[in-house]
Amino acid sequence: MIYQLRTYWAAPGKAEALHARFRNLTTRIFARHGMEMMGFWSPQPVTEETGDLVYLMRFPSVEALEAGWAAFRADPEWVAGKAESEKDGSLVTKITNYVLAPTDYSPLK
Repeated sequence: MIYQLRTYWAAPGKAEALHARFRNLTTRIFARHGMEMMGFWSPQPVTEETGDLVYLMRFPSVEALEAGWAAFRADPEWVAGKAESEKDGSLVTKITNYVLAPTDYSPLK
């Protein structure tokens, strides 16, 4: 297994809209494409360094990760939903993405 850690920085005044898009659209599409969600977090406190939304996903391989994201980005519901949610401007200013492999002593394998 591999893990993907992603952090999103919301555009000014758009944090709640970003969380709403994940809550109401993104997580459903992740599930549809077999993208296993491990958890979502809001840093406390939110700072310029922490971002506004952090989440962790699990995949059986890098190939599965790449295939899942390709299917997600091409999903018609995602394309339409993203466009609708961004009709007044982008919700995100920055995203970081790390692929992580568990150590031999990690409780997550």
